[in-house]
Amino acid sequence: MTDIHFSTTSVGSARLHVLNSKKFKTTTVVVLFEQELSEEKVTQSALLPNVLQRGTQSYPTTVQVKQKCDQLYGANLFGDVFKRGGRHFLQFGLDVANGDYLSERPALLTEGLQFLQEVLFKPVTSNDGFSSSFVNAEKKNLRQRIESLKDDKIRYAAQRLNEEMYKGEPHALYNYGQLRSLDAIDERSLYTYYQEVIQSCPIDIYCVGDVHPEEVKALFETQLGAHIGRQERPSVEALRNDQKVEQVNEIVERLEVQQGKLNLGCRTHVTIEDDLYPALMMYNGILGGFAHSKLFMNVREKASLAYYCSSRIDSYLGQVAIQSGIEIANYDQAVSIMKEQLEEMRQGNISEQEISQTKATLTNQIRERLDSAYGLIDFAHHTQQPTRKREVEQLLQEIADVTPQQIQEVAQQVELDTIYFLRDQGGIDGE
Repeated sequence: MTDIHFSTTSVGSARLHVLNSKKFKTTTVVVLFEQELSEEKVTQSALLPNVLQRGTQSYPTTVQVKQKCDQLYGANLFGDVFKRGGRHFLQFGLDVANGDYLSERPALLTEGLQFLQEVLFKPVTSNDGFSSSFVNAEKKNLRQRIESLKDDKIRYAAQRLNEEMYKGEPHALYNYGQLRSLDAIDERSLYTYYQEVIQSCPIDIYCVGDVHPEEVKALFETQLGAHIGRQERPSVEALRNDQKVEQVNEIVERLEVQQGKLNLGCRTHVTIEDDLYPALMMYNGILGGFAHSKLFMNVREKASLAYYCSSRIDSYLGQVAIQSGIEIANYDQAVSIMKEQLEEMRQGNISEQEISQTKATLTNQIRERLDSAYGLIDFAHHTQQPTRKREVEQLLQEIADVTPQQIQEVAQQVELDTIYFLRDQGGIDGE
């Protein structure tokens, strides 16, 4: 695979990243507004993408928005929010067919950008606010989404682990906000917040397809430049948490569940900006990232204690989170074996086969991620750090070069911080 380089320039005060690729028959455009992750803003940020997608001045109903997408040969309009390093990103995007592959060769990217700029900058408004019907409908949808988190016990347990592990910090906030903030939001307050976002938040624009960077820049300048302007947009600093663990926090929560959810949160003190980051990726892969990993083999396969057991990393927090589904009676034994695997890693008891398997699987995982335009954009944004920016082939080579000693060095920094257990209500005696 040849290395993948986005050409980066500016459109007003926004950063424009363009990747010319003949691999795709569509062109994907993603616009990211970067906002601080805070209790005051998180719920409003979660509402905005869906409100803006409901209608524009030229297409003022949801039906007309859908019809416009159909006219653009089935273009896909999307929007969402995600967290990354103490920041909250509002994401808007459009997938549109490359007109060169259609018999009439329409200028779909130009038309698509005209439509996207309407979605972003020309919303339906009334009385100095958004459409009240749009806002009320999306508040209802968001309320249902937040309330339904408890119905998905795997996601709920992961969120509760973060809330306990990062209590009082932005990282603890749920990506889609808080119920207690919803009632205070109305069409005017949300519109005021929207204006703050489009006028002052840092903007990154990504474009992937069979396109030429110079032509794309000119097109974006024409369609979006006037709306973006050239005013300074102060960057939002990614938060790093290097807090040392003084005492392991053990949380037991009781709900009406049949299967226990056991999640462990560890601080590694290694993030995506550090030299040891590829070793952290290897550490996680060997510990619990894949089907050959220690947690899966020992907790699930050998001891038969878990329905599932794996681990994942948050590259910006330097967190390793272990998640598992267990029989409630197996709690003590499962925790004990998980701790044993952490200690095995700490002692450097890692086989050559575990290392080679993990390098191969991790490499394939990264390459598969880059098989889609959105995967390429997400990778580029994820690795775009002011102090350490890694290109794809560079990261793959660094993974290939990771030594057992580096993996053990990471392992010896890992500290178990929080044990979260979601279990049933139990009997009168609590058992």
